[in-house]
Amino acid sequence: MDAELRKELLHDWILRQRWFAGKGREFTVRATQELARLADGPPEVSVRIVTLDYADGGAEVYQIPLVTYDHPVGYLDHVLVQESHGRWTYDALHDKEVTGIWLRHVHAGDTVDDLAFHREPGGPDFRLDEASIVIGAEQSNTSLVFGDATIFKMFRGLNQGMNPDIEMHSALFRVGSKHIATPLGWVDGRWADPVTGKAGTGSLGMLQVYLRTASEGWHLARTSVRDLFAEADLHPDEVGGDFAGEAYRLGQATAEVHRDLAHTLPTDTLRPAQMAELGAAMEARLDAAATVVPELAPYVAPLREVFEEVGRIHRPVPVQRIHGDYHLGQVMRTEAGWVVLDFEGEPAKPLGERRALSSPLRDVAAMLRSIDYAAQHLLADYPGDPQLAYRATEWAERNREAFCDGYTTAAGDDPRKDQALLRAYEIDKAVYEVIYERRNRPNWLRIPLSAIERLAA
Repeated sequence: MDAELRKELLHDWILRQRWFAGKGREFTVRATQELARLADGPPEVSVRIVTLDYADGGAEVYQIPLVTYDHPVGYLDHVLVQESHGRWTYDALHDKEVTGIWLRHVHAGDTVDDLAFHREPGGPDFRLDEASIVIGAEQSNTSLVFGDATIFKMFRGLNQGMNPDIEMHSALFRVGSKHIATPLGWVDGRWADPVTGKAGTGSLGMLQVYLRTASEGWHLARTSVRDLFAEADLHPDEVGGDFAGEAYRLGQATAEVHRDLAHTLPTDTLRPAQMAELGAAMEARLDAAATVVPELAPYVAPLREVFEEVGRIHRPVPVQRIHGDYHLGQVMRTEAGWVVLDFEGEPAKPLGERRALSSPLRDVAAMLRSIDYAAQHLLADYPGDPQLAYRATEWAERNREAFCDGYTTAAGDDPRKDQALLRAYEIDKAVYEVIYERRNRPNWLRIPLSAIERLAA
């Protein structure tokens, strides 16, 4: 199959995939490699990695599971990779006739060629006879839900080393955290690093219990804001869909996850020199953003003062493993409480940076920004309405405070008392959002800019 996998067709197919992170950059397909043949067929099922070289420098590795038939398969037309010499090759993750192979190998703990399948030590048993369906909303990975029992997340962009999502779920499972979906297993692969050429092992996927009755935090918060806007002149605490109680409980859950991570994974403290480096890095990101978004210019000077204040912190600052990409879309409300998902951090960042220790205040600040987004984004439907703008701000302030109150209750320490660092992390997040919205959703740019204006004051 390697000889038949035409690079120009693979290039065009990768360019169209939602999980491809290099959109807008010129690239070539350097090589493909078969890590494992899971079925000799018909149909043939294999796990491939594809190495891409970018014209502006750098290389990336992507995982592409493939299924090849000797005839066209109509229900897979939308994921056709190529047709060559009477063979039709598709993205195997969309073929429910073959995806059960991954479940069976994890259950058995098999090794197949350059793949190793692992059961979670002490994890529960799981069914093998469920059909799969692909979740359509993901941007950077591909997840399969098997019946209503399990979910298999396949990492698309690969790095050597254990993915933080696997590592941190396993660590939290070991200490009995009630705020995660139970991990069931994972898959490793072995390949050569595209830059160094050194062989190493990295994560390809993970299996968890599926939270079939859960509701996403972003959906719940947005519904609460809609309920508020539907009322004539009520305050957030007077509306039936008030979110403050959930925000409080989410703050508690967040603090408990941070506590559990600190108990089972490494911790440290940042010294003055490291705080100076942190403040300088924030300044550098601000300066870079100002060149992309001219609307930042009036705020650069006061924001730089906030980051300089971080650089002058001389007391030790505790750091640990954190979520790293925390927002309302990463939490689910179940009947038993809040559950935190997706501990892999920001997929675009290097693995070492995603696994680095950081202050828990970074997660707190990120959730505060997400709560602000939930309040503000619906205003796009009501342009120029000062009353709704005021009520959205009131909703955000109420729920931000509730989240911090809940965090304080569970942590025994108020994140708001370290205002300089919390404010700096929130600004740093808003600076990232400004660039993202400029490039992807210009009509949302006012959301982080309004936060920048508030935080600079």
